[in-house]
Amino acid sequence: MPQRNSSKPTTIREALLWASSFLHESGCKDPRFEAELLIRHVLGLDRTQFLASLPDPVAEEAVRRLAALVERRAAQEPIQYVLGTQAFYGRDFAVEPGVLIPRPETEILVEQVLDAADRIWESGTPLAVADIGTGSGAIAVTLACERSHWRVTTVDLSEQAIAIAKRNADQLGVGQRVRFLQGDLVGPFLASGERVDILVSNPPYIPHEDVKRLDREVRDFEPWLALDGGEDGLACYRRLCVNLPSILQPRALVAFEVGIHQAGVVADLLRASQTVDEVVVIPDLAGIERVVMGWRK
Repeated sequence: MPQRNSSKPTTIREALLWASSFLHESGCKDPRFEAELLIRHVLGLDRTQFLASLPDPVAEEAVRRLAALVERRAAQEPIQYVLGTQAFYGRDFAVEPGVLIPRPETEILVEQVLDAADRIWESGTPLAVADIGTGSGAIAVTLACERSHWRVTTVDLSEQAIAIAKRNADQLGVGQRVRFLQGDLVGPFLASGERVDILVSNPPYIPHEDVKRLDREVRDFEPWLALDGGEDGLACYRRLCVNLPSILQPRALVAFEVGIHQAGVVADLLRASQTVDEVVVIPDLAGIERVVMGWRK
C-alpha cells in the first residue's frame, strides 16, 4: 500500500491517482470512483467543478484530510460512513456508525406506502403514521417530507439512532412534524393506547447465524441491532403482527420490508392479525419479493 508521506500529491489529479492506488491495493472494488468521491468531499466540489480543477494545486491540509478518509475506506469502512451521508429518495441523509445505511430497496417501501395511501384515503386527509425502527430516519423523514399533512411518529431502541434521525429531520425541514420515541418496537404505542392509520417498518430481518457471514463492510461496521432478526430472521415481524390489533385504526395500512424468501411467511403473519382485508407482495428491481403490504378500507 502506498505510504502517506511518500510522493505527496501537489495537484488534484495527483491526489486522485494517489488515492485510487491506495484503495486499489486495499481491495476496494471501484477505487477510481471512490477516490473521486472522497476528494470532492474534502474539497467541496461537484463533479463538474472537480473535472475542471484536476490541474489545480491541492493544499497540504486537504491532502492530510484526504489521507485520513482514504485509510478509513481502505480498512473496509463503508464509503457512506466515511462521507457521512447517503442519498435516499432524492435527499441526502446523514449516516454514521450506529445506524443502518439506507438501501435503495427501502425506497420501494416508501413509494408503495405513498401510492397505497393515496388510494385508500382522500387527498389531504390527516393521517397518524408510525415508522417502527427508524435508524437514520430515512423512512419517517421522507414520508413527512412527501406528505405535509401526515403526523409521523418514529420509534427506535437506540438513543444514537434517534439523535441522528432528529438531525436529519431538522436538516430536511420537518423536525417539528416528526415525533421521536425511544422504545422496543410498538411498545410506546401499547403503553399510551395510541392508534395509528399507517404502520411501516423495515425491521432487522437477517437470521442470526447469517449476520456472522455478511460482507465485512456490513458485519463489522453496521449495527447488529439493526441487522439481527433472531433465529430465522422473523422475530420482529411476529411481534409486530401480534400487536397490530391493539395499535391500528379500523381503516389502516401496514407495510413491511422483508428479506429474501421471507415474503410468504410475513404475508401469512399479516393475514393472521385480522387487521387487513387485502395483502400484496411487491418485488424489488432484482425481482426479489421485498415489500409485504396489507390494508383495510
